[in-house]
Amino acid sequence: MSHLDFTLLERELGRASMALGVFFGRPSGILLACEGEQRECYLLPAVRGEKIDCLAMTEPGAGSDVRGMKCAARQSGDDWIVNGSKHFISHGDIADFAIVFVATGEEQTAQGVKKKITCFLVDRDMPGFDITPGYNSVSHRGYQNCILNFEDCRLPASQILGQVHQGFDIANEWLYATRISVAAASVGRARRAFDLAVEYAAEREQFGQKIGRFQGVSFKLADMITRIDAADLMTLSAAWRLDQSLPANREIASAKLFATEMLGFVTDEAIQIFGGMGLMDDLPLERLWRDARVERIWDGTSEIQRHIISRELLRPLGC
Repeated sequence: MSHLDFTLLERELGRASMALGVFFGRPSGILLACEGEQRECYLLPAVRGEKIDCLAMTEPGAGSDVRGMKCAARQSGDDWIVNGSKHFISHGDIADFAIVFVATGEEQTAQGVKKKITCFLVDRDMPGFDITPGYNSVSHRGYQNCILNFEDCRLPASQILGQVHQGFDIANEWLYATRISVAAASVGRARRAFDLAVEYAAEREQFGQKIGRFQGVSFKLADMITRIDAADLMTLSAAWRLDQSLPANREIASAKLFATEMLGFVTDEAIQIFGGMGLMDDLPLERLWRDARVERIWDGTSEIQRHIISRELLRPLGC
């Protein structure tokens, strides 16, 4: 499937819940970096639905600062021994293997000492590897986040995805497009909230007329649909650029930033139109509203997206 086709489907699945979309979106695109036997052991079984992967990068002390991670591996002969932990790992409870980023050294950069990162493929039943339930989140209750613990977990060099110390590069090459998925799902969820709000505004009566006739409500609807359409077009444009092999890093970051912040605005306004009933779990709005909050955090916070956008603008000018 093209990036554009995939984005259109994820947008529609976004109208439901993350629990649905997360299974449709398997496997992770980073598995395209598999080589040799890795393709037969991981990539192809994941494509066929025989295996499920989870992606493990975030740590308690290293979220946006990926190269500040403490989960590390030291070389022992031809093997690597991993110690540390990861958290907020989506659907780790059902994964057959994890795609894990760990520190394997250090290097001096203009910003100081940074960790060298290597990516490993870790089977669920590897000795020294343990998956435990994570935290109870108000957003996306339809699937579980998990904690991954490594205690002297020995991995052969054949489990390295890509090259040693090149994990940061492989993440930048394959994972940045996942932000389109977040943007697309946000657009779908926002359209569902809007559909509920506009139908209610056309039916609900107060002070002898439909509340949609009041400017205080009708202007809300106008602002909501304008932002939804803008986010939709930004997201589809970014996906199209990927399909055309055009530079798209800034456009993807802009789509993720605008769509997720738009979703927060739209779900909040939809609840305002419904009034108190909008907060009751008789309606789906309270869930859409809760689910919206995490979108501005995972797959790169809004602040990180703004950093990416500004960097792409200023670097060509030598700034």
